[in-house]
Amino acid sequence: MMAKRSLGRQFGWLWAAYAASAFGTRLAFDAFPLIAILVLHAGTTEVSLLAAAGTVVGAVVAVPLGPWVEFRRKRPVMIAMDLIRFAALLSVPAAFAFGRLGFAQLLVVSVVVGAADIAFTAAGGAALKALVRPDDLVVANGRFESTNWIATVLGPPLGGAVTGLFGPVMTVLADAVSYLFSAVGIRAIGGGEPGPARTGAPRRPRVGDLVEGWRYIVADPALRPLFFNTVLVNGLIMASAPLLAVLMLGRLGFAPWQYGLAFAVPCLGGLIGSRLAHPLVTRYGQQKVIRTAGALRACWPLGLAFIGPGVAGLVLVMAVEFGLIACMGVFTPVFAAYRLERTGADRTARTLSAWSITSKVTIAVLTALWGLLAGLTSARTAIAVAGLLILATPLLLPRPARPVTAPAEFCSGVQRDATGA
Repeated sequence: MMAKRSLGRQFGWLWAAYAASAFGTRLAFDAFPLIAILVLHAGTTEVSLLAAAGTVVGAVVAVPLGPWVEFRRKRPVMIAMDLIRFAALLSVPAAFAFGRLGFAQLLVVSVVVGAADIAFTAAGGAALKALVRPDDLVVANGRFESTNWIATVLGPPLGGAVTGLFGPVMTVLADAVSYLFSAVGIRAIGGGEPGPARTGAPRRPRVGDLVEGWRYIVADPALRPLFFNTVLVNGLIMASAPLLAVLMLGRLGFAPWQYGLAFAVPCLGGLIGSRLAHPLVTRYGQQKVIRTAGALRACWPLGLAFIGPGVAGLVLVMAVEFGLIACMGVFTPVFAAYRLERTGADRTARTLSAWSITSKVTIAVLTALWGLLAGLTSARTAIAVAGLLILATPLLLPRPARPVTAPAEFCSGVQRDATGA
């Protein structure tokens, strides 16, 4: 079983660091919108701006960070990003304590944290690839995925209790401290860390470096369809989330605790799916699991368009979300391992940065578009349209078996880097 398979002390510290920040993030779920509404008395326009602009601007700011991360040792970068997030988030309760907290500060902190998230994720993927054997990548990512879903089950209810007792600013303080714990965990990994895959002194990123992550993805016949598939599926699911909240809490009359329950319980499906990922890969193979789980996860979201009031509607939401999240629990760690295996070591950070940036911008754009669509039609109609579009996304999954090699046009570049030519 996956739980009994040891990946070593160093991975244990990396996993502990991930768990600390994951629980902190889930504990502070929706803290900034709550602070904007409850503390700063912001309106819907300002709250929407905080959600969309923080994500988009943070992603744009992160564009040059991919090449910057690529040419540096990854663990120091991860520690630096943790400390940046710690300081940025800590400024919120500090300003609140002195009566100086304003909307502009929330927006700036949101941008800084969003950019640091992307840089940390890029460095973290490269660090994981160097830390564990290729055969263990599915197991390692499965443990991260199961931790994420446990945090999702426990964090928001605990955060809601903390918010009710002390206010939403206290959850931001807890989130800030979690990044400090994460930095300590990464520092404790110890041992040697291989230097950047590209030799030579660090240099300022060139314009070509900024887009090389996207070029690498588009040039790879397996990464390209996975890129479009995951970006679209995640974007459409997230675009539907606020509309589902409006539908359930507004027209259908569900209580807030029922709404929370409808999404907390199905997260157990993610825990189950992530624990099944490695056994399924062992039995059926990596690519078959990616195609099957990727196709199955597309079958569920349309069911949310048929939600009704009362217990039956609540059960329907929980069943649909459980199926969706269970399929995602299988798909995500297998996909993450495959992406790391498929990506050249000298381009891992730039590729993961490009992926994260595109995903975040797509989510923000589609959320705005689906809000407009719901305004022109209805929340239920917009949810149905998203569900129908998601049904087509399995067409973008990679076709069967191709050798795991870098795109030909990049191989010569790797040879030139190795020879110094």
